[in-house]
Amino acid sequence: MSGHSKWATTKHRKAAQDAKRSALFSKLSRNITVAAKEGGDPNPDNNASLAAAIEKAKSYSLPKDKIKTAIDKAFGSGKDAANYETVVYEGYGPAGVAVYCEALTDNRNRTAADVRSAFAHAGGNLGTSGSVAFQFERKGQILVPKEIEGEGKKEGMKPNGAAANEEEFMMAVAEAGGDDYEDADEEWIVYTSPTELMAVKKGIEEQGIETKGAEFIMEPTTTTSVTPKDAPKVMRLIDKLEELEDLQSVYHTMEMTDEVVAALEG
Repeated sequence: MSGHSKWATTKHRKAAQDAKRSALFSKLSRNITVAAKEGGDPNPDNNASLAAAIEKAKSYSLPKDKIKTAIDKAFGSGKDAANYETVVYEGYGPAGVAVYCEALTDNRNRTAADVRSAFAHAGGNLGTSGSVAFQFERKGQILVPKEIEGEGKKEGMKPNGAAANEEEFMMAVAEAGGDDYEDADEEWIVYTSPTELMAVKKGIEEQGIETKGAEFIMEPTTTTSVTPKDAPKVMRLIDKLEELEDLQSVYHTMEMTDEVVAALEG
C-alpha cells in the first residue's frame, strides 16, 4: 500500500468544479436524482449508489434541502418527474490521450452534439462505445482530512485521529478493507473496490476517523505520456467537457508528471 501520483488530476478537477459552484450543484443534484431512481429506494442505507451520490454532494457542501429535493424528484410525477438517462462517451484527445465521459441527460442528441463539438475543437475524436473504456477501471474513492475543526473556536484545528499519522492511517485503511491510499496534501484519498466503498468508509469512521466524501470513479489502468507543450491542449478539452451541464464526470489517461503539472499551473 503506497501513494500514487493521481492527486494532481483530482486537485485540478476539484478546483475547476469549485469555481463553477452553481453549475456543480445542478450536476450533483441530478446525480442524486438518478441514483435514487435507478436504485428504486430513497433510503441511502438500502441504496449504495444513492449513498455515494449523497456523500459526493456533501463533500462539495451541497445543502441538505437540495439533497432532499433531488431525492424527491426521483419519485415525482408529471412535470416533477426526472427523465434522465445515463450515457457514456469515449474518445481520444490531443496527443492520443484517452477520454471517458459519463453523462446524465434528458436529451441524448443535444448532449452528443455538444460532446462531439468539444472533441472536434480540441483536435480530438469522439469514438465508438468501448473504444477507450478498457483503459479504465471502476473504483471507490474516499476523502479523509488529516485535520478537523475542534469543538470550540479557540481550539482551532485538531488531528483527525489516526489520519494525522501515515503509519497509523495505513493500518486503519487496511483494517477497514481499503485497497490503497494516496497522500493529497491536507487529506488522504482512499481507494476501494466499487462494491466495498460504503463498507470501507464505515470501517474508517468506526476507528474514530472522520471522512468528508465518497464517490465512484474511473481510474486509468495505463497512462499516456504527454509533453508539457501538449498538456494544456489536453486539459482545455477536459475543462470544456466538464463545463457541459449534462456531463457528470470526465476522466483521462494523461500522465501527471511534475513537468506536466508545472505546465498546467504555469
